[in-house]
Amino acid sequence: MAWRERMIQVAVLAAALFLPASARAAEPVDCPEGVPTDAVCHRTQDARGAWLLFAKPANWNGVTILHAHGGPRLSPPKFDDPDEDLTRFSVLVREGYAWAATNYRREGFGVRMAAEDVVSLSEIAPEVLGEARLTILHGQSWGGNVAAKTHELYAIRGDGTKRFDGVVLTSGVLAGGPEPYEFRAGLRAVYQYYCRNHPRPDEPPYELWRGLPEGAPAMKRADLEARVEECTGLSKRPDERTEAEAGRLRDILAASGVPERTLLSHLLFATNTFSDIVNKRLDGRNPFTNEGVRYTGTSDDDALNRGVQRFRADPEGARRLRYDSELTGRIVLPTVTLHAKDDPTAFVSLEQRYRDAVEAAGNGDLLVQHVTDEREHSKLADEGYVRVFGEVVEWVDKRATTELRGSAEHKH
Repeated sequence: MAWRERMIQVAVLAAALFLPASARAAEPVDCPEGVPTDAVCHRTQDARGAWLLFAKPANWNGVTILHAHGGPRLSPPKFDDPDEDLTRFSVLVREGYAWAATNYRREGFGVRMAAEDVVSLSEIAPEVLGEARLTILHGQSWGGNVAAKTHELYAIRGDGTKRFDGVVLTSGVLAGGPEPYEFRAGLRAVYQYYCRNHPRPDEPPYELWRGLPEGAPAMKRADLEARVEECTGLSKRPDERTEAEAGRLRDILAASGVPERTLLSHLLFATNTFSDIVNKRLDGRNPFTNEGVRYTGTSDDDALNRGVQRFRADPEGARRLRYDSELTGRIVLPTVTLHAKDDPTAFVSLEQRYRDAVEAAGNGDLLVQHVTDEREHSKLADEGYVRVFGEVVEWVDKRATTELRGSAEHKH
């Protein structure tokens, strides 16, 4: 308990330095698909340039959800970016929750940047939606990292009051870089060993951990898809692939541990998002390493491990990425997570990483985790979302009742 109290003091000091951004007047807009027809939606932009979307149902239960989206998205922010997130989680508005979301002030990686934008959202939401009985912070996918970091840094305001009441993390990337992304750096190295077309021999060479050469534009998905196809026949039925295609695909999947159905998306992340992280956020410093990694399960492990490109992290690059996104487990609010057992994008093992961090910080009593039998990442069953939000609201209410009862008994 002493450690938690010290953490709250640090969070208060950090929050005192934070100046919330003001927004221009919110304008009514048509609600996205899936939202109840009797709900009222508004859109605005905060002072940093992030676009905000709000939805308030006619049957509002007094609880507002603050949403941190996944990605990170690599296109410049657009006014309607938050619409797809609200559509994905529209069941929550149908259940009576109010919704508030931000698309962040800029594209690209930046967990602490995004966390500041979530705090801005939290300051503006009551002006648009009205004062909430409870405020629940929600993070999806990479937004789970954002929300968890927001929880650690900004759960307590400068005056000592709580900014949020509870936290829900769904399909979350519940560990900070570089470790959760290093398997993709290994994937780039393994893929290049077998395919030799990313980059091609006639293209300028570059270190694979860069994603792309410095200054290069993002690679179009169709371009990368064509390269993967010519090497592995990924889009073909297994019986349509040549023996060489099938062998290369089998070895790439075995060595990297990446599922076939998300091979392209992981490679795309290790191309364009790596380029954003390294070239734009870390000044060209490498945060990734595959030194000492032995790749196994292939048709010739020895040849692969002799020939695969090796690289060592730059200590400053790794330090800066950890500072931005690493999670300490120093939480103060009831937190519930939901994850598919066979999530092909953010592997369920990240849940244990988060559990380890939270328990090491002495806060295991504040974390409940749920794993479903699903195989998806971006969208799980509606009933699962309804259940975990209901669970955290009930938990917060019971906790408040217990604290109130204890306070009354103490006075007597």
